[in-house]
Amino acid sequence: MGEVKVIKIGESVFAANDDIADRTRERLRKNGTFFINVMSAPGSGKTTLLIKLINILKEKYRIGVLDVDIESSLDAVKVADATGVLSIQINNGGLCHIDADMAARALEQADIDGLDILILENIGNLVCPAEFDVGSHKKIMLTSVPEGDDKPLKYPLMFQVSDAVIINKTDTLGYFDYDFDAAKDRILALNPGARIFCVSAKTGEGVEEIAKWIEEQTEAL
Repeated sequence: MGEVKVIKIGESVFAANDDIADRTRERLRKNGTFFINVMSAPGSGKTTLLIKLINILKEKYRIGVLDVDIESSLDAVKVADATGVLSIQINNGGLCHIDADMAARALEQADIDGLDILILENIGNLVCPAEFDVGSHKKIMLTSVPEGDDKPLKYPLMFQVSDAVIINKTDTLGYFDYDFDAAKDRILALNPGARIFCVSAKTGEGVEEIAKWIEEQTEAL
């Protein structure tokens, strides 16, 4: 019979990632740049919502966007064309996430000096992005009516780590069976401090409220 050896590391496997994330967060804080990590499943409406938000916030703040995708620059181009702000595409080579080191290296190459708000539009995935701190000051996640009200039960970590949860596509309620009260109860059971917004990125309903929250967080940095 072979020998079994147990090795106790005593350190989080994410320790190196978290150290880089902390340094990024502090550097951006000193520069006066509020960094937001926006996460969701594919098709939740991130890009549409961000365009609406940026066009509200850009009247007062200098804004930049880092857009993460496996391939293409479609979303980065769409944001740049629709808002006129700095939009940088990050192609992550097929990974399901972006980590703190990738984010830090992207920031070194990007011209972000003088930005008041930096938004990371994370890759569409409800699992991996929740596990990696990228150095943001706040995390926002989108879920949507067509996805169903049970997402907090299926992907609890994403809801636990997010400072704000946006329930998008309220304009589709006539086509889907979605229980807002059940969704909110499930979110708050996982994360009692989460701020919850119900919006339609398509019509713009509720977007002003999110913009006001972001403004409050930016001023409090």
